[in-house]
Amino acid sequence: MQVVIYGKVIKESNVKFIQMLFDTLHEQGVNVFVFAPYLKLIEQTTITQKKDVGVFEGYLDLKIKNIDFVITLGGDGTILNAISEIRDSQVPVMGINLGRLGFLASIEKSNIESAIKLLLHDRFTTESRTLLYLETNDGKLFGDFKVALNDFTILKRDTSSMITVNTFINGAYLATYWADGIIVSTPTGSTGYSLSCGGPIIFPGSGNFVITPVAPHNLNVRPIVISHDSVVSFEVDGRADSFLCTLDSRFETVHHSHQLAIRKNDYPLKLVQLEDKSFLSTIREKLAWGVDTRN
Repeated sequence: MQVVIYGKVIKESNVKFIQMLFDTLHEQGVNVFVFAPYLKLIEQTTITQKKDVGVFEGYLDLKIKNIDFVITLGGDGTILNAISEIRDSQVPVMGINLGRLGFLASIEKSNIESAIKLLLHDRFTTESRTLLYLETNDGKLFGDFKVALNDFTILKRDTSSMITVNTFINGAYLATYWADGIIVSTPTGSTGYSLSCGGPIIFPGSGNFVITPVAPHNLNVRPIVISHDSVVSFEVDGRADSFLCTLDSRFETVHHSHQLAIRKNDYPLKLVQLEDKSFLSTIREKLAWGVDTRN
């Protein structure tokens, strides 16, 4: 088996857990490649390898080196960043949570050894997570990777004034949102920004998108759930000359002249779910559902 270790930052408090991951993989005879910028950070710590590791440069290496899994070290944001390197390779991702909440990176750092053993003994499933794709009349926006796992947003920028977002579904007029912005979320992203703005939690694989306004002025406007086969397009107006547009954690400045539409991406992301984990158990644990905090 061959795996890629992907991360962005290393905190001193997590060094022992990263060491545990490398030790476990080496003991199990797994060939390890490390994302090049992350390997440079590792070399500045006390983390050691029992045998040499390979260097993972990016997307093309996934196919050339026949990678079986990508293991991310960090939080949900680390998985979002890793997608730009995984793209359409269909290599499954397993997220180890070194961050805080961890809906996507659901494997806690204290469970690294058992998680690797479950992975090696095929005691897992893979979930296909729908991705968003941005269509625009400006090919330079977001470069050659116009994809998001969590959400797409249009937000006001550099002004206290709200913006006006005329929204269309499959070319038919839906509504005009007077708000600080608007979110189009996948089921995966429904537990993120959309949830904090009052959107519903949607199960992975439900075949939906959510359109959620951010601080709407017209208070009778509520989040709406639509089919993921829909194309959602926008016309943005406001007192400012420019607005903020995001795909997950990446952002660009857009103007009135930009034409923006969101649809389902042509390929999904494959996410590893170990046999002792599920979406139900994750939301119960992370949102403390059914927990009596008085006792």
